[in-house]
Amino acid sequence: MSIFNTGNPIKKHVNVVPVFLTINSAYAPYAAAAIHSLVQHTNPKRYYRVIILHDGLNLVNRWRLRNLVTRNVAVQFKKMSRSLYLKAIVAYCTRRQKGAGDFFSSAVYYYRAFIPLMFPLYKKAVYIDSDTILRGDIGELFDTQLDDNAMAAMIDPKVTVIPEFRDYVDNALGVPHEKYVNSGVQVMDLRKMRKIHYLSTMINMIREFDADLVAPDQDYLNVILQGQIKFLDPVWNAEPVQDLSDDVKLVHFNLFNKPWHYQNVPCEELFWDAAKGTGFLGDLRRQQTAFDVKKQKADHEKVASLIQKAAKLAKSKEPLIKL
Repeated sequence: MSIFNTGNPIKKHVNVVPVFLTINSAYAPYAAAAIHSLVQHTNPKRYYRVIILHDGLNLVNRWRLRNLVTRNVAVQFKKMSRSLYLKAIVAYCTRRQKGAGDFFSSAVYYYRAFIPLMFPLYKKAVYIDSDTILRGDIGELFDTQLDDNAMAAMIDPKVTVIPEFRDYVDNALGVPHEKYVNSGVQVMDLRKMRKIHYLSTMINMIREFDADLVAPDQDYLNVILQGQIKFLDPVWNAEPVQDLSDDVKLVHFNLFNKPWHYQNVPCEELFWDAAKGTGFLGDLRRQQTAFDVKKQKADHEKVASLIQKAAKLAKSKEPLIKL
């Protein structure tokens, strides 16, 4: 079996911790840092399989990512096939890109919705965004008891503190903002998600409403799974801040101030330490240098546009999407 498919082989019958990431080539350097941080905090008595869903990675990126394997951590690549479901999502994202041009117009964000159906051998799995850095054993996150819920995820802190996002979630989605979760870190009960036909439900809603949303895949998740989500301890999806608590086990560089774009951002040392030894460090340093004032301005304008969009949609008299 090719090393580019599985990395370090771990026998199928071993009880492994499956961890999923979804990326394209542009996200490969960040995913490498996330995986390297994961490797550094594993329990040596457990086995982990990192499964990367992608839309096409070149040989160099696959080789670099594969080199992160260890005795107890394997890396597997799975290219997304153009199914009817994926074609519907790509078409939807293409239409949305013509709008505000926000951060959430890529089909890559929807790949995680395919996990339950694509991997029927797993009963449970963890998903993490590529802009995360581990400070603890992800096996502990996997061990989260879901208590008959379909998923565990953390309340989205940005929704609770930004009024425009808060009103958008309450009015345009019909989800109480204090129960709206961030989709960047998930513990998934794959059996239950298969049982409730999560993916086909999302596709049907996309086809029926064709809604122009702020964070579409995350919004659909919250609407479909409302009342079926256990709220994670914030230590497993913490925002980067100065004087980070020692209890934090996962830092999520979500939305703003990416350390590979900006200098002197909170917790940047965690990211750069994880990036060392990945083979992508030089690429990341050059990317930061190239992110000049013009690009920074455009980045800030995207954020402002996203908030303005949320404020506009928050005036909706009824939810834009319904289960």
